[in-house]
Amino acid sequence: MITIEEIRDRRIAVLLSGGVDSSVVLHQLVGNGLHPDCFYINIGPEEDEQWDCTAEEDLEMATAVAHRYDCQLEVVDCHREYWDEVTRYTMDKVRAGLTPNPDVMCNRLIKFGAFHEKRGRDYDLIATGHYAQTETDERGRKWLVTSPDPVKDQTDFLAQIYDWQLQKAIFPIGHMMKDEVREIAEREHLVNAHRRDSQGICFLGKINYNDYIRRYLGEQPGDVIELETGRLIGRHRGLWFHTIGQRHGLGFGGGPWFVVKKDVAANILFVSHGYDPQTAYSSTFGIADFHCLTAPLSELLACGKATVRCKIRHTPEFHSATLSLCEDGALRIVSDSPIHGVAPGQFCVVYDEQHHRCWGSGEITI
Repeated sequence: MITIEEIRDRRIAVLLSGGVDSSVVLHQLVGNGLHPDCFYINIGPEEDEQWDCTAEEDLEMATAVAHRYDCQLEVVDCHREYWDEVTRYTMDKVRAGLTPNPDVMCNRLIKFGAFHEKRGRDYDLIATGHYAQTETDERGRKWLVTSPDPVKDQTDFLAQIYDWQLQKAIFPIGHMMKDEVREIAEREHLVNAHRRDSQGICFLGKINYNDYIRRYLGEQPGDVIELETGRLIGRHRGLWFHTIGQRHGLGFGGGPWFVVKKDVAANILFVSHGYDPQTAYSSTFGIADFHCLTAPLSELLACGKATVRCKIRHTPEFHSATLSLCEDGALRIVSDSPIHGVAPGQFCVVYDEQHHRCWGSGEITI
């Protein structure tokens, strides 16, 4: 973990979101004698768009916290970059029947990307409220490492950032548990001390994900087929409204039903009947376009394979697995136990055997 003494003479930008985590980040830095500049990244919708968005309240909270610590707050408009890059990525993936993660790409493209181009380049370090840590190895290389809070750990959301972005990133509350952060906020009487954590995708707040997708892709009805029998179960409104492993919200009688497969060409959604069917699990899958954070694959897989821990979604659980480099150059994960809901397009995030250092991530292929 970077110490205050190491950053005392560096120019620091704090990304204030309006939430409690980034607010406590500012408290920690100012409390240690630092005087960073604060920035609020606007990625919300246009003013005339009818979204139930919390952006206005977020900015009010961020402004109040910055004022409390006598710090400058500047609003940086990254609206166009978000909609041109993150939304396009999301819609391209779901249109192809895949399961994207907009939050992952938002970190790479917006918080550490577009912001850097507009203002961050003027600063040595960018501080955020992510629950993650960093450490430097004996060769002076900076690694992304997990937070002690397994529920809040956000290294999976940061596993696609570039090495130069990681070099500038600091996470002043990454060594804390969420309860500790709340206690500091309450003790300091921060305006957002009791504000609930944001949910949903980046700025979306209360916006339903399916409504977000429907806005850009509309609906494309098709058949829902039972995988084992070929029986017609019903109709779906669009493959992009469903994810592999999904159980809730399907609306078909005689369930429970699990989504197990998509045929994009034929616009067919395949489901399986029962409680936790075997068809909802996978033990082996490929990883495409693996992005290494610090060390190259040749070092990580010195013998062509390695024992790792991995996760495919934002949960506290890590899966023990073997990561192998195949003869054709493709990467493959073989999990020690079946994993529920493995879906193409999801990011598989890979860690060392102690799930301490994050190696990087890539998109799942089946």
